[in-house]
Amino acid sequence: MKKKRKSEMDDELRPEYDLHELLKRGVRGKYAERYRAGTNLVLLAPDVAKAFANNAEAVNEALRLVIEMTKVPVGKKQQLAKS
Repeated sequence: MKKKRKSEMDDELRPEYDLHELLKRGVRGKYAERYRAGTNLVLLAPDVAKAFANNAEAVNEALRLVIEMTKVPVGKKQQLAKS
């Protein structure tokens, strides 16, 4: 027994929902740029990921601490250089 082609298969969609016509006007990647701009994913190394146990807030808190630590002057040389 021969298999029917896709076009010959029974279609449960109503005739007014012709996907061929609906998808013809689609634009590939229409929102890709907007999605990338709002997404900032970083892949953590396995040992780092294990330390944070899938807790995004803990990662954010640790990074904020690192940011704050970079603002703290460490010694005389650094204070003189900023003056």
